[in-house]
Amino acid sequence: MSKRILVTGGTGFIGQVLCPKLNAQGHNLTVLSRRPENDVRAICGRVEAVSDLALLREHPGFDAIINLAGEGIADKRWSEQRKQALRSSRIGLTRDLVNVARSWATKPTVLVSGSAVGFYGDQRDARVTEATAPNDEFTHRLCRDWEAEALKLEDDGVRVCLSRTGVVAGSGGGFLQRMVLPFRLGLGGRLGSGRQFMPWVHRDDVVAALMFMLESEQASGPYNVVSPNPVTNREFTHCLAKAVHRPALFPAPEPVLKLVLGEMARLLLTGQQAVPERLQQQGFQFTHPQLQEALESCVR
Repeated sequence: MSKRILVTGGTGFIGQVLCPKLNAQGHNLTVLSRRPENDVRAICGRVEAVSDLALLREHPGFDAIINLAGEGIADKRWSEQRKQALRSSRIGLTRDLVNVARSWATKPTVLVSGSAVGFYGDQRDARVTEATAPNDEFTHRLCRDWEAEALKLEDDGVRVCLSRTGVVAGSGGGFLQRMVLPFRLGLGGRLGSGRQFMPWVHRDDVVAALMFMLESEQASGPYNVVSPNPVTNREFTHCLAKAVHRPALFPAPEPVLKLVLGEMARLLLTGQQAVPERLQQQGFQFTHPQLQEALESCVR
């Protein structure tokens, strides 16, 4: 059945695949983006482009919202100003989105809102499910407050799903695009000790999980959107080197990463052995569960 869906972040790395799929299913999409309207349509397909949430106040309403907006967490070093920008682009926008949705005559039936496995903070070697207690650090507080704003729509009878996404592997962008070139040149290697877990997931599976949350009336609350087969950074490095047919001989030492990146180095040097327990319990099937095949599909 066709739905009227509002998508924020529709021109991003995940949205640019999600929107055409939703279009192909016959849904009517409105995409919130600061990009020119023609650019939005070139990326997302047959959509209505809106540049400001305020323009949607007093709108008749949408059947569903998918909220993927947010500045890239690893795009710049974490100064205090940068941390505030990250909070504003996630927490502030989600707060505004909820307030605008409350102005509609017809409330959405579901909000699928982005989050990240950074919610749990550094978990060392522990197996991480949606029930795992978080380690209190910046990424946890960022995700906690982001999720809290989205969950406020539950008070209005809206079903809210939280996509705690891992490191997304896909072609043509994202973190993998930054890694592939040095690996192709034979300059890749593990980060620090390489023992930290990397909760990875293929972009196709992220899109499928978002659509599962959108369509499944039983779905609500947090979901770890990660592969069911977590790996360490050392294993990830080995698989990526194999995918591009090069050795991985140049590790990045921990002191150098901390010197160059400051606090943001924690993104690379710590991690979570996260598993998609709730998705699997509810019958979700992954298309790319194995890392080697997933990486080879991205870099060929």
